[in-house]
Amino acid sequence: MADLDLTIRGESRSVGGFRWVILTLIFLGTTINYVDRLVIALVARTIQQNYGITPAQYGTIGAAFAIAYACGQVFSGAMLDRIGTRAGYALSLFLWSICAMLTGLSRGFLSFAIFRACLGISESPAYPAAAKICAEWFPQRQRSYAFGWVNAGCNMAAIITPLVVPFLTLRFGWPSAFFWTGAMGLILLAVWLPIYKRPEEHPRVSRQELALILSDPPQPSTKLPWINVIQYRQTWVFMAGKMFTDGIWWFFVTWIPLFFLSAPYNMDLKNIGWPLVLIYLMANIGAVAGGMLSSVMIRRGASVNVARKTAMLVCGACTVPIIFAPHCYHVWTAALIVGIAVAGHQGYSSNLYTVVSDLFPKNLVASVSGLGGFCGYMGAALFQEFTGRWVDYTHNYNGPFFCAGIAYVASVAIMHALSPDFQATAMRSDGGRGFEPILKRELK
Repeated sequence: MADLDLTIRGESRSVGGFRWVILTLIFLGTTINYVDRLVIALVARTIQQNYGITPAQYGTIGAAFAIAYACGQVFSGAMLDRIGTRAGYALSLFLWSICAMLTGLSRGFLSFAIFRACLGISESPAYPAAAKICAEWFPQRQRSYAFGWVNAGCNMAAIITPLVVPFLTLRFGWPSAFFWTGAMGLILLAVWLPIYKRPEEHPRVSRQELALILSDPPQPSTKLPWINVIQYRQTWVFMAGKMFTDGIWWFFVTWIPLFFLSAPYNMDLKNIGWPLVLIYLMANIGAVAGGMLSSVMIRRGASVNVARKTAMLVCGACTVPIIFAPHCYHVWTAALIVGIAVAGHQGYSSNLYTVVSDLFPKNLVASVSGLGGFCGYMGAALFQEFTGRWVDYTHNYNGPFFCAGIAYVASVAIMHALSPDFQATAMRSDGGRGFEPILKRELK
């Protein structure tokens, strides 16, 4: 890891480092994105008491977000490939900020579900855009490291939110938490528009840095309709990875605060913040370390196939102990186990998103990411409904935590079965009608 870090810093000094400014903007965008998602988890107990929302209904509210997000992912990737990341990300940032603020006007189960669905569809381009921006601004050897920092943004949000939202809720009422956090996105939008351009067009990018960014082998540039992308085995690898694990992450985001607010811990908004801060500080480490692990392996001669799968398997193994979290009676023991699992997820996710740019040319990264996101959040919708009904009927979290403990290792096994060797898609021109897959027979 140290060798990689020295290499990255050395390259930045010798050729310029404006790509790290762009990465900082995406890090901030991801942070704000996840603050807006996390707010409802911190005020969930308050709105349940004020409006009589049951755990099952809370699960349905989470499912409404996930279904809308999933549907948006199908089209957001293609939208980003068509209009570009500058306009696409700006549009998404504006809309999700407005929808986050409108959630503060909710007054019951139905209105919460509607506004969360609006938030889901408006946020759907964010991660495909981040994957595409990393592919546009970083060479392959730096890409998983860069995306690790993108992923770290959601963990930073999880550190900020439990410290800020309880204060706003207790001081000004729960709607203020949505109003103030939503406004942060509009501030970032005012910074994004004048700064962001493609590296080939940006006056702040030196010729040496541009050469580094474009140092990977040439890739096709002709557009391929997103519906055709599903013919590739590589697409199914990513879709399977997302389907099995996005629901678990969304469980972490929306249910962990309620887990600590329930028996045997019975915490409240005044003291719940620090266990959550510990969990997501650990997740920040996992996001960056997981991305660096595969990058270091590639630098030392391992194939992309071995490096990515090994990193994902190691990270997936870190989630297994979470099965025992509901049986811990000390809050800090439970927080430590959950923190290790969330760190494992983040390292896994850093590599999974990077797999898309490993296997597909840059012009298809957002479309493939969007399809994977659709599958992932449809899985999340199902898991939200499952969790809500499990908690409603059993008054414990044993089932959801058991699923969380086995999902990641199972997903790596399934991805390996689908594609024993991660190989980039081979494409050939078909006479002006786009690209024709030449790996169709692999799916038979």
